[in-house]
Amino acid sequence: MSRQVAILLTLMMLLASALFGCVALPALAPEQTAASPTTAAKPMPVPPAQAPAAGELILATTTSTQDSGLLDVILPDFEKEFGVKVNVIAVGTGQAIKLGEDGNADVLLVHARAKEDAFMVAGHGTRREDVMYNDFVIIGPQSDPAGIKGMTDAPAALKKIADARAPFISRGDDSGTHTKEKSIWQAAGVEPVGDWYISAGQGMGAVLTMANEQLAYTLSDRATYLARTLEGIDLVILTEGDPLLFNPYGVIAVNPAKGPQIKADLANTFIDWLISLPTQEKIAQFGVDNFGAPLFTPDSALWRAAHPQ
Repeated sequence: MSRQVAILLTLMMLLASALFGCVALPALAPEQTAASPTTAAKPMPVPPAQAPAAGELILATTTSTQDSGLLDVILPDFEKEFGVKVNVIAVGTGQAIKLGEDGNADVLLVHARAKEDAFMVAGHGTRREDVMYNDFVIIGPQSDPAGIKGMTDAPAALKKIADARAPFISRGDDSGTHTKEKSIWQAAGVEPVGDWYISAGQGMGAVLTMANEQLAYTLSDRATYLARTLEGIDLVILTEGDPLLFNPYGVIAVNPAKGPQIKADLANTFIDWLISLPTQEKIAQFGVDNFGAPLFTPDSALWRAAHPQ
């Protein structure tokens, strides 16, 4: 009998030990004990922060709005008022529109009306507004070897440049300026080919530098040209005033159907701000101090309504 009691006691002790072990196991699990330093030191994965992204707006725009200095003057007001960082991608208008088509920008500020209209018709944008305008000018060296100084017929001026085989630097980048240049060559009935015609594939600032160095002609928006005169380029305006040289700018909200990355509400807030009277007034004053006249003329519907002609 004593042996049976001993066996029974032994079995009870083993059972108690097993139960104790089962209860103790959770406290010794690797993720809950300092005995596993590798696991304890490993930080939990942190998903990308969404709040900063909500406060960023991607603006794809033509180089002229940046090269002229306009964006440097007006964008800080928007960023301060709305607590938003505007990330500017300054490229040719064709490239800016492609960024919108691919869903890689929230809002566009461009200057090629036919392409803007096609963008809207194709459903890539949800809203387009007029913003401002200026004009294009044909510039070149003071020596003017093609003899176009004082001309107001842009196609005729380009034809004289071609006939003289005088050096001409083209943007060659599918920008709004390049699109306008091609339309003027077409109106002139000239296919510009030859060593005298150089397709740069560069922005307006770089093309102005090239034309200045090579004593060549080029087509430029007036704002960028004037801004660069402050940096010492010697090129002069030779042909201006042709209605063909009109240069309107529009702002477009990219369709949010392109993906969750598109900040449609913020894009529309930006558009409302850009076409508002206070911002339009700031555009109207840009350049006056340096040149005695604005580099862009405000042209939003709100501005036109407040300043009927």
